[in-house]
Formats: sequence, structure tokens, C-alpha cells
Amino acid sequence: MYLIIGAGPVGLGVAKTFLERKIPYEQVEADDEVGGNWYHGVYRTAHIVACKQVMEYPAYPMPEAYPDFPSQQQLSDYFIDYSHQFNLREHIQFGKKVIMVLPVEGNQWQVHFADGSEKKYQGVLICNGHHWARRFPSYPGTFTGEYFHAKDYKEPTQLQGKRVLVIGAGNSGSDIVCESARVGTLAHLSMRRSIWIFPKTFMGKPLGQMHLPKLPRFIESTLLRILIRLTFGSHSLYNLPDPDYEFFERHPTVSEELPYYLRHGKVMLKPDVERFEGKTVHFTDGAQEDYDLIVTATGYHLSFPFLPQSLIRGEQNHLHVYGYASYEDYQGLYFVGWQQVRGGVGTMIEKYAPLLADFVEIEAKYNVAIGAVLKALGEKPTTTHLEGSRIVFDWIKKKMKRQRLERKAQQLAKRGAHVNPVMEMGDIALQRDMEVY
Repeated sequence: MYLIIGAGPVGLGVAKTFLERKIPYEQVEADDEVGGNWYHGVYRTAHIVACKQVMEYPAYPMPEAYPDFPSQQQLSDYFIDYSHQFNLREHIQFGKKVIMVLPVEGNQWQVHFADGSEKKYQGVLICNGHHWARRFPSYPGTFTGEYFHAKDYKEPTQLQGKRVLVIGAGNSGSDIVCESARVGTLAHLSMRRSIWIFPKTFMGKPLGQMHLPKLPRFIESTLLRILIRLTFGSHSLYNLPDPDYEFFERHPTVSEELPYYLRHGKVMLKPDVERFEGKTVHFTDGAQEDYDLIVTATGYHLSFPFLPQSLIRGEQNHLHVYGYASYEDYQGLYFVGWQQVRGGVGTMIEKYAPLLADFVEIEAKYNVAIGAVLKALGEKPTTTHLEGSRIVFDWIKKKMKRQRLERKAQQLAKRGAHVNPVMEMGDIALQRDMEVY
């Protein structure tokens, strides 16, 4: 029996594949409904930045009546419908929160739950998402106005009639500062570095519907620069310096509203914050301004609070795992959906989940760690949480053949059965300050 932690878009996609492959599993979700961030964590006015054809599961297209860029409510309804359509709900235990996962004897995993129960599993698939553990910036001084993370922004009434500073110019920060321009009395956007701003559409067509042939990297880069110049124009038009990094070294900001409000003077740009003093914010250029509210759209930590620290291997927002999921020295532990892959979650997990099922079945059949198999095949551990979906699709298609994986697993199995290092509960300090995941 395997345990899937989380019933968001990724956890649901994995569960559907396990059900089809007849891999026995249970699924737990700390919240009271499926959908993850699209159910409990996204502001009501949010719309997806990738078009629906990219976000949807190909096996279950979104309704034709949905617009190109569906809303938070439509996405939430879609994932609920998906869970009903494929009979996933009967395997989900809602309101069931994991507080510790430990490797124990027999290559099993002991899982402790917040309700005091515990159970052993052959493997654990961690699908707890990456948009819940808030990252706050650190500045000298104290701000005495309202101050919260973009995760806690839910609706425009929180901004209405207020002088608002948004720190961070990613997708959430751009949405919130534009909302502030509509309903607030002041809308300022603070950023440390300039950003690449991509349009949602080109010549009226969503970018996700434009299927370009695979091109050399320098040609793709040139085409992107032309696209941005034709839509966004020059950064100097917005008093922005050119970004000092390549297009996909950071998650791009996809917005057609932000350029509009910048050109109309409804959103004003500010440099990085230097310090707080009451309701006054001092900036690095020497300017200062008073605000009623600061929203920090400064991203999230990649967090697995139910794992011992020794099983969280990586830095910043990425893990060092093989095949995007596994360690070489542990069998039965899989991290799924922790990356921020460019493209949509539905198309990605529908391609990746069958490979993940192969990993699980091969480990069980040959008693080897799939990470060790992949390492023996010459695969390298991941070094970034940002990846292009086409790169992942090509990797699966060209290199992850079941026969190839099994052949190498069989060779490793001849050297002896794999044994997971064991950990005792008494050696681990539980982290009690966990949120919903």
C-alpha cells in the first residue's frame, strides 16, 4: 500500500494513474476538498496565466464554455469534477494531516498523523505543493500598518481605499498591484531587479496554443525578444532597466494589465526597500512614502515539515533528486510536483505520472532504489526548480523506456537487495507549526 500526500492537481493526477495501474494506495488531504492552492490559497479574482489547453488534463478537457484563461472558481470546480469523474474521492481521506514520515525496517515508511493515528506504507508520494510556505523579506525597522503575504490576499476589499505597496513583481504581485490601482488610493510596486514581462496572447491567440517547432536555443531566445518587443516594447518605456538575467532563469511574469497601468500612471515603480519606520517606507534611492498596507509577494519556501531534515536535500527552491522525484539511497520516497515547470500542471502530470508508476513498480519488483537505477544510467540529480515542459517531455520519451529501466534495475538487484537507512521517532524533533498542504 502506498500513500499519496495531497489532493491538489498533482496528487489527483498521480492517483488517477495509480488507480488505472491497480497500484494499491491511500490518499490524504489536510483540507476539506480537492484542488490544493486553487481551492484554498488563491485570491478570488485570480485567473490562470497559461491557457486552459495547457493547464487541463488532456484526458479530461476543461468545458468548452470556459474562457481561454479560467478563473480561480472555475479551476476549483474543474478539479472537483475531475475527482468525481475518475472515482478518486472514495480513496481520499479529507482533514487528514501528516506530521511525520519516517523510514523504518523492511523498507517501509511509518506515517504519523495529526489525529494520533499512524500506519506503515510501502512507499510515500509527496504531492504537498510549493505555494503554501510563505517567504517574507527581511528589512530593518517595523512597519505599523497592515502587513501580509500575497497568500493571505483573497479579495479587492482588502485593498479598497488604501495606500498600497506591493513588494515583488511576480505574477501574484503584478495582479495585486493592478487590483490596488483599481480600488486603492495609491498603488506602488517595489522590486529588487527588473523583470521580463510576457503577454498572455499574441495576435489575439494564447501563447500556449502557438505550437512552434523545436529550435536551437539562440533562435528561441531571439524570437522571444522579438515577441516581447512587439507586445511589451522597450523596458525604458516603463522606466525599467533591462533584466540582468536570461528569460527563464527566473519564473517569468505573465501580465497584460501591468504594462497598461504603468503607462497610465496608475501603478508607480519603486526600488527595493531600505527600512521601515512606522507607516513610512524608506527606499534604496533615498525616497520615502507612507502606506496603509504592504503586501509581500515574495514567493514561497519549498517545505516538507513532516520529513526529517536529512531527507530534504537541496537548497533554495530545488531538491537534488533523480528523475525529478527520488534519492539514490532510499526506496519508496517520491517527491512529485515540487518544481515550477513552465507550462500547465495538467499536461505535465498526465505525461509524468505513468513514468512515476513505472518507478514504483520497478522498485517493488527488483527491490532497488529507482534513484540508484537512474544514476547508474547516467542521469544527474536536478539542479533547478525551473524547467521547460518540452525538456521534460523529451526526456521521458527518449530516455525513460520501461525496458531500459528494468534492465538496469535487474543488474543492480544481482548485487543484493536494497535496504533503506532506518530512523527512530525519538531522534526526530517534530515541527508543530505546519500549515495546510
